[in-house]
Amino acid sequence: MKYCPTTDDIDGAFLASAGSAAWHRHMASLVRSSGQRDFPVRLEHVLRAITGFSTILISTYKGRHRPLLIHDDYPPENRPQAIDRYLSGAYLLDPFFAAMSGGLDSGVHRLRELAPDRFESSDYYAHYYRGLGLADEVGLFARVGDDVLMVVSLGFQTGAPLKRRALQVLKNVEPMIETLLMEYWKWQGVHFQSTLEKYAPVEAAFASFGREVLTAREQEIVRLLLAGHSTKSAARELDISDGTVKVHRKHIYQRLDVSSQSQLFQLFLDHISLVSLQINARSDRN
Repeated sequence: MKYCPTTDDIDGAFLASAGSAAWHRHMASLVRSSGQRDFPVRLEHVLRAITGFSTILISTYKGRHRPLLIHDDYPPENRPQAIDRYLSGAYLLDPFFAAMSGGLDSGVHRLRELAPDRFESSDYYAHYYRGLGLADEVGLFARVGDDVLMVVSLGFQTGAPLKRRALQVLKNVEPMIETLLMEYWKWQGVHFQSTLEKYAPVEAAFASFGREVLTAREQEIVRLLLAGHSTKSAARELDISDGTVKVHRKHIYQRLDVSSQSQLFQLFLDHISLVSLQINARSDRN
């Protein structure tokens, strides 16, 4: 049943405050600009004022296709690490992407609530979070089309952590932000739709990584370990014993000629970049 607000839900004292007046002026500005090209920049300014985040990424996802970057505030020196490598295929290890693929929909979602048990010990976390000085991330997920999700990802640095109040504010304003993002996509989505659909998914990278030497079960274990699952968590996901996972991991290292998970991660990044380039080259020819 659809929720309908009543007068009991409205705080008259808040609406009469100076803070409320400033907030509604910001929202009125966002509403007026929601169909314009510069809306993401305006949204960034408003969200920064109420949360104090360190970084922002606004991306659009269609199924398991490569994400399409709409807006970000990363400086040029951080783009190769933070943006380019991620979009080339490393997003397949992203807990947000995995959650979306598993059916997660609109709402405010925190990284630590979605990530596997050893995610903060993973090389992915070290490369994309610790390497950029980030300790936490929150995503505002908005269903802007039948098969399209837009995600506003807000990163928080160790020295400026996400506060409980800011998280609650994001949850409170999320319905309005989702509505505005829907309006933005309605008017501006046509400029991105062809690009969003241009590149085929690089899911083939997982399917082909180590295919010549690894068994299907070993490939599954590689995927879980790279995503940040511990031995125990991987065993639980595959309904096998911890000891079996350890044996498979030993064989994986031997067959791929690596001696650590860091080397395995780097080998995977190199492979996924190659597959992505091959897919994009074929798309460009077509």
